Amino acid sequence: MTIYDELVARGLIAQVTDEDEIKDLINNGKAVFYIGFDPTADSLHVGHFMALCLMKRLQQAGNKPIALIGGGTAMIGDPSGRTDMRQMMTRETIQHNCDCFKEQMSKFIDFSDGKALMVNNADWLMDLNYIDVLREVGPHFSVNRMLTAECYKQRMERGLSFLEFNYMIMQSYDFYALFQKYGCNMQFGGDDQWSNMLGGTELIRRKLGKDAYAMTITLLLNSEGKKMGKTQSGAVWLDPKKTSPFDFYQYWRNVGDADVLKCIRMLTFLPLEQIDEMDSWEGSQLNQAKEILAYELTKLVHGEEEAVKAQESARALFSGGNAANMPTTTLTAADFNEEGKLGVLDLMVKAELVTSKAEARRAVQQGGVTVNGEKVNDPFTAYVIEDFAEDFVLKRGKKNFRKIVVE
Repeated sequence: MTIYDELVARGLIAQVTDEDEIKDLINNGKAVFYIGFDPTADSLHVGHFMALCLMKRLQQAGNKPIALIGGGTAMIGDPSGRTDMRQMMTRETIQHNCDCFKEQMSKFIDFSDGKALMVNNADWLMDLNYIDVLREVGPHFSVNRMLTAECYKQRMERGLSFLEFNYMIMQSYDFYALFQKYGCNMQFGGDDQWSNMLGGTELIRRKLGKDAYAMTITLLLNSEGKKMGKTQSGAVWLDPKKTSPFDFYQYWRNVGDADVLKCIRMLTFLPLEQIDEMDSWEGSQLNQAKEILAYELTKLVHGEEEAVKAQESARALFSGGNAANMPTTTLTAADFNEEGKLGVLDLMVKAELVTSKAEARRAVQQGGVTVNGEKVNDPFTAYVIEDFAEDFVLKRGKKNFRKIVVE
């Protein structure tokens, strides 16, 4: 099976341009491709995970990835898939986020000896002269055609600023610049980026009279994955300081039955033959599939040791035992009131299982909070320091756990 056939078999391909050329480039290790990452936070999250795995998969087949950090485009924001205008960030914040991305990406992609590149589009976008853009780039874009793009149609009713309207031109210019600077001949992105990518292909063809190829990938963790990358308590990050390996494992351990095999096929590096054997699994076997998914992805992001710890903790927790390696919240005497008590609502906030006491109250009233397996029915329940002398496991819903200790 060729690498292109494997991408199809794993359910990754949505649309392509010039499929025969793309097959030739990818299968023969001649693709120099880029995927863009907008540095809107100081950590990558699971919404980026599919792109990183894809880059790793193609690099292993001899192709050359370019990780494009959107330091320039982040100055205006991308309207794709959004109903509001993104908040602008300072240059210092953008640079800090770019630095964090570099460190995390190195776990997936081999940047040694020119095997991959990491570039920042601020290097060329920030120096562009507005008149030059109008003269050299503007004539190659039809406003009428741009307005038909789905990323803009979604914003027309609420209002699309001229600032954001330029995003397609900037992303198209990225491909043009990468083509000229690094010989980049292919671009990958989520299906919500299709119009922007076609703009880049067309710009190269119009300005340089040369062929360029665009390819789009249906990312489970892009269009569909943007909702999967969120939990009730926020985003699922790749940075262990923001989302612990245990919480990362638990996130994947609790995917829906209908999604688990799809995730295994798209996100793991398990052989397709092994995955195909799971297609007939049902009932309790799907729980085994979820463990496989959670373990494989946690190992990929956090290493085998952390994956083993997370799996052992999760199994112990589900069997009613002690989860020694689960995330822990450490309290001190200062966290208790003058009477030496700490209410369950405040405890949930301190354990970061909720963002507010109101959210904690709703969780208790809905029967979704337990301590050591016993349901907490009264939102006025309070604990004293002695209650934490033994194992104290606070649980919210099916996915979120914290071990509480007092120093």
